Amino acid sequence: MRNSNYFLKFGSRQERHSIWKRLARVFSRREEGPGARRLLFSLLLLSVWETVSGQVHYSVLEEAKHGTFVGRIAQDLGLELAELVPRLFRVASKGRGDLLEVNLQNGILFVNSRIDREELCGRSLECSIHLEVIVDRPLQVFHVEVEVKDINDNQPVFPVAVKKLFIYESRPPGSRIPLEGASDADIGANSLLTYSLNSNDYFTLDIKRNDDNIKSLGLVLRKVLDREDTPEHHLLVTAVDGGKPELTGTTQVKITILDVNDNAPEFERTVYRVSLFENAPNGTLAVIVNASDLDEGVNKDIVYSFNTDMSADTLLKFHLDPVSGYISVKGNIDFEETKLYEIQVDATDKGTPPMTGHCTVLVEILDTNDNVPELVIKSLSLPVLEDAPLGTVIALISVSDRDSGANGQLTCTLSPRVPFKLVSTFKNYYSLVLDSALDRESVADYELVVTARDGGSPSLSTTASMYVEVADVNDNAPAFAQPEYTVFVKENNPPGCHIFTVSARDADAQENALVSYSLVERRVGERALSSYVSVHAESGKVYALQPLDHEELELLQFQVSARDAGVPPLGSNVTLQVFVLDENDNAPALLPRPGAGGGAVSELVSRSVGAGHVVAKVRAVDADSGYNAWLSYELRPAAGGARSPFRVALYTGEISTTRTLDEADSPRQRLLVLVKDHGEPALTATATVLLSLVESGQAPKASSRVLAGAAGAETALLDVNVYLIIAICAVSSLLVLTLLLYTALRCSAPPAEGACAPGKPTLVCSSAVGSWSYSQQRRQRVCSGEGPPPAPPPPASKTDLMAFSPSLPPGPIGGDREEQLNVDVDLSAKVSTVFKTLSKCPCLLFFNVFILFETCFC
Repeated sequence: MRNSNYFLKFGSRQERHSIWKRLARVFSRREEGPGARRLLFSLLLLSVWETVSGQVHYSVLEEAKHGTFVGRIAQDLGLELAELVPRLFRVASKGRGDLLEVNLQNGILFVNSRIDREELCGRSLECSIHLEVIVDRPLQVFHVEVEVKDINDNQPVFPVAVKKLFIYESRPPGSRIPLEGASDADIGANSLLTYSLNSNDYFTLDIKRNDDNIKSLGLVLRKVLDREDTPEHHLLVTAVDGGKPELTGTTQVKITILDVNDNAPEFERTVYRVSLFENAPNGTLAVIVNASDLDEGVNKDIVYSFNTDMSADTLLKFHLDPVSGYISVKGNIDFEETKLYEIQVDATDKGTPPMTGHCTVLVEILDTNDNVPELVIKSLSLPVLEDAPLGTVIALISVSDRDSGANGQLTCTLSPRVPFKLVSTFKNYYSLVLDSALDRESVADYELVVTARDGGSPSLSTTASMYVEVADVNDNAPAFAQPEYTVFVKENNPPGCHIFTVSARDADAQENALVSYSLVERRVGERALSSYVSVHAESGKVYALQPLDHEELELLQFQVSARDAGVPPLGSNVTLQVFVLDENDNAPALLPRPGAGGGAVSELVSRSVGAGHVVAKVRAVDADSGYNAWLSYELRPAAGGARSPFRVALYTGEISTTRTLDEADSPRQRLLVLVKDHGEPALTATATVLLSLVESGQAPKASSRVLAGAAGAETALLDVNVYLIIAICAVSSLLVLTLLLYTALRCSAPPAEGACAPGKPTLVCSSAVGSWSYSQQRRQRVCSGEGPPPAPPPPASKTDLMAFSPSLPPGPIGGDREEQLNVDVDLSAKVSTVFKTLSKCPCLLFFNVFILFETCFC
């Protein structure tokens, strides 16, 4: 059961009092029967409901000793004793010092220092100490009200210990002489005063209560006075309060009986009521009092003055003109300090002895909006995580205003366009809570302005600024500028060569933004990717660990992973396509004639052949590509400077006669053919061709083979031209569509290059008779992480120019059908490879169209 010295507020004080009075009557009368039991049961239910609902409320007597038990606050608030210290249990009381304290060991609220109700609340009927109980983890606020009950510790006090009065002997019986009553600093029954007068023959004590519940104390003359008989009267007025035990106060009244002047001045009204706004300027007229005297001459001249029993504070606030009776303001009038002034005014004539009349002026002070609201921010929970849930409490805010009525009604607002809102938790108490999701990458901090405004006219306001920092969480993965990069590297690069640098940016902060790089490991053929390249974990620089060989590996495609240091870490990948560019590191290689072994080429030539007759053909290939694989042939001069009857075609390697052979020509001709590529520097190979000149009758088979070979060559050339015409039409259609969409994107942006990349691309076209030789031994190897192998890169220099050959099939004396088919298949593969390459760049496509035209018509 809860302690009896506290309760939970339910309804008003009058309602509770009425309920318990009915319960007392039941017990006093000892009523029995169903009705009484139902009433008792209802009251018990009401008591239980009162105990479990509403705000926590305690009561304590003033002047209680240190350590006096007030209530089990932890238990009543539903808090465990073990969690008071970890949750930082604390009690705050605005402007009340440390009157009450909580023992964190047992959760009991006790009196810590002397509580004086009169000092705390003055004459106010209700006196409470408002406590604010705050606990963290999570942040909670409880409001506790401790009512300070009055005890009878103040005795009645009269304004003066000895009151001196002067009364004319002509004063008629029944006259009333006002007295200033006593005051008691207590409240309620403890301040209810009763008065008594010592026994005498001339005066009785008269007590009146007006409609303002203000007691008027006075002496009433019972019979005619006789100064000569009794010139002075000494009376004792005693005031007794209603407390237990009773306390008393006394004052002595010394009455001096005067002679002659028998008419006292009389005011128009006994009580004057006026209203006055606070902060009225000095000189403001409050009221005019007016009194008259029935006497004549000097006895009717009246002088106005404040009663001698007036408080010093009232005398400092008002001025009374002694002649006119004007009461005006002369000090600062503050509604929050005093709401009503009671002024006693005397009107005294100039008779001998003078006579005095009395009146009361009640000045009600009206409130003006002269106090700025007070705003206090406390218990900040900062910084706020950007993933904090909606409704998270950020801070506690309390507002107050000393004004009353509408002037003291406050509204609290927050600066607009912020992801926070104010939630009212109690009267003039607010919580700043999260209203929408935070994103530190968009806004890292907020400067909030809280405004408290009252309802006065004009209204007054106060503002307070608070800085809310948003703490970062790892919610952003590192991001690369583009999903894929293309890198060109020359073959035969030095080991450890820097070829490219990847860079990813993380929008988070601190360790969540620290990015480290690594390879996405896979196998390239039979070897691991890490044997080819490596990436620096911090800088993102990509290095080639070994020399790359274009003939072995044309394209190396792999992924680099970027991962931050957050918890949990986030990452992303980027694809790198490393094209290995060819260098002229392979010399031309001579191909043996089909069906023949290696060594020199031997042919039988009839002496009867005419000029331009093809007698043999030198075939060679180059393992390189582009210009490095473009071969040319030339015949080395014979020994002694003799003019040879033979020549070799520059690009086909066909050896033909320059004139008709005659008897003077040596029967055995030894020709040296120099095969040279177009690389820088150029590499060469030398082929030896042995020609035996015979008579026409001795080489019939050879002649027939030559004719067959010529016919086959014409047929192959026709097929090649058909392929070229089809290719030109297809490429032209593709060119029109591609140039409109991709020229600006593909040709304006320079490709990303590493430290070992080549210079500016160069296109070279030739119009020489014949065709470009393309290596038949070249096999494209593309190493990619996923999907089909991409086309080779566009030409970046002479060494990268792609070439194809419409040349005649090999065989100087006519090859077989199988060799012709091999040439056609090889040519188709070359054309397909060229189209794939040209589709990567419209500019290169445009130039190759003209090359095809030129080659075809040449």
